Amino acid sequence: MSKDTMIKKAVIPAAGFGTRFLPVTKSQPKEMLPIVDTPVIQCVVEEAVAAGIRDILMIIGKGKRSIEEHFDRNFELESELEEKNREHELQTIRHISSMANIHFVWQKELKGLGDAIRCARDHVGKEPFAVLLGDTIIDAKPGVTKQLIEVFNRYQESVVGLEEVPRAKVSRYGIMSGKPLDKGGIYLVDDWIEKPKVEEAPSNLAIAGRYILVPEIFDLLDSQTAGKNNEIQLTDAMRRLVKMRAMYGLRFDGVRYDIGNKLDFVKTNLIYALKREDMAKDLRAFLKTLVKSD
Repeated sequence: MSKDTMIKKAVIPAAGFGTRFLPVTKSQPKEMLPIVDTPVIQCVVEEAVAAGIRDILMIIGKGKRSIEEHFDRNFELESELEEKNREHELQTIRHISSMANIHFVWQKELKGLGDAIRCARDHVGKEPFAVLLGDTIIDAKPGVTKQLIEVFNRYQESVVGLEEVPRAKVSRYGIMSGKPLDKGGIYLVDDWIEKPKVEEAPSNLAIAGRYILVPEIFDLLDSQTAGKNNEIQLTDAMRRLVKMRAMYGLRFDGVRYDIGNKLDFVKTNLIYALKREDMAKDLRAFLKTLVKSD
């Protein structure tokens, strides 16, 4: 692979049902749930754009039309805002539809993350590409995707974002086995273990929903047999890839916010609201009254 290879494309899987958020996800994609006033998936797209990526493919499924509409222009709304001189809101919604070239492909059957990634083969072609899970947000400066690209540019091989998790919780995650290369958080991977028992986990470094993958992953996904839950698992294909060529992990600088369940979703909204100048003071005062009344 040429040393001047660049990451130009990102794939965002967003086809799942989001059953843990029912009933709201009966008619609304979980990726469109708001972090204060911004859909989760917009935060993910903005991370890719901040890394210099403008070509984004979203893998969607049934009931996800609102994602397409969110990233498309709404001329009637724009006209209304223009008439009312609401310039800030107008520029905000125009930015959503102009910040990247966003394409969509349907995952016809929900057969796992690996199968979702496989749907991107025709769009990606023979280029390395980024993967950002559409329901995971990470607060990091620079963004995690940018951090991963910097590692890819050094080694020209696949890189996976890693976060430290409590040892007692490793059985919830895909865990890396490997050795550190330097003090910058880079690891040379020798295996991936999906949801190991605590006593069998090779580390407490978990896959955090961000990847840079080489295009050879598609051939492996095509030949991958179904694994857990009778689904095509990306981790299984990555285990095979690491036996063929070098693969790296990056313990990134940043905090991943798990919005996979209702309680953590509410916590994340509070954290992000407290970062905002327009509401932090009043929200902090309100939270203090709740604590006093408890």
